[in-house]
Amino acid sequence: MELLQAICIEAGEIGMKYFRSDNDVWYKHGNSPVSQADREIDDFLRQSLNTHRPDYGWLSEETEDGKERLNQKRVVIADPIDGTRGFIAGQEEWCISIAIVEDGRPVEAILHCPALAQTYAATKGNGLSITGSTPEPPQERSKPLVTGSKKLIEVIRSLPDSPVDVLDFIPSLAYRLAMVASGGLDGAFARGGASEWDVAAADLILEEANCKLTDRGGNKLSYNKRSVGVPALVAASNSNHSNILGLAKSSGILH
Repeated sequence: MELLQAICIEAGEIGMKYFRSDNDVWYKHGNSPVSQADREIDDFLRQSLNTHRPDYGWLSEETEDGKERLNQKRVVIADPIDGTRGFIAGQEEWCISIAIVEDGRPVEAILHCPALAQTYAATKGNGLSITGSTPEPPQERSKPLVTGSKKLIEVIRSLPDSPVDVLDFIPSLAYRLAMVASGGLDGAFARGGASEWDVAAADLILEEANCKLTDRGGNKLSYNKRSVGVPALVAASNSNHSNILGLAKSSGILH
C-alpha cells in the first residue's frame, strides 16, 4: 500500500499538470475520449509498477491487452483517469484507480482523487482509510439517495413515483461507488458496459467499508477474465443492498 500511495501521488501530480490546462484529446472506439494526461499517467503507472513488481500482470484502459496476465497469479488493474470526460471538462470528480487482483478478487486498492484532495485506500481484511475528507455518517432519508449514469438518472427521474432520490451525475464511476463506501450515497447503479478497470479498486473499497458491489443477481464480480466487460451493477451497504437491488429491479432502473 505504501508503494501504491507513493505512485498515485506522483501520478496525480502528472494529472494536475494537465487539469484545466492544455491537454490534447483523441477519440477511440465508441467515441470515448482519451487525453494526453491519460496516456502519460498510464505510461508512468505501468513503468513504475513493473519496476517494483515485475512478476505481476498488467491490465489498463490505455494499454493494449496482450492476455499474458491470464497466466499470472497477481495482476495490476488500473485506470489512469477514471472520469476522463469530466477531467477534460474541468470537473473535479476524477480519480486514478489501481487494484491488485489475486485469484480473481482485489486484495489491495487505491482511488486517488487529486483535484478533490481525497484518497481511498483498502487492503483486504484491514478496512478502509480515507484521507483528505471525513466519511459522512449514515443519514436518515425519506428515500434512499442514489446515482448512476446519465441515462440511469433520466430513467429514475422519469418514474411517476420513484422509490429513490437521485444525485446529479458524477463523471467517475469509481468515485460514485466510493461515495457509497463513505456514506455519501445509499446506493449507486451502473448499466452494463463498464470494464474491470472502472470498478476493481472500488469493489474492494466497498467491501472493506461493509458494503458490496454485485450484479443484478446479487453475485460478486471476478476479475482478470479474458473478457474485461462487466454487467449492470448495484452498490450499497451490506444491510441495505437487498433493498436497493430490489428497488432497482421492481422499478426498471436496471434491465
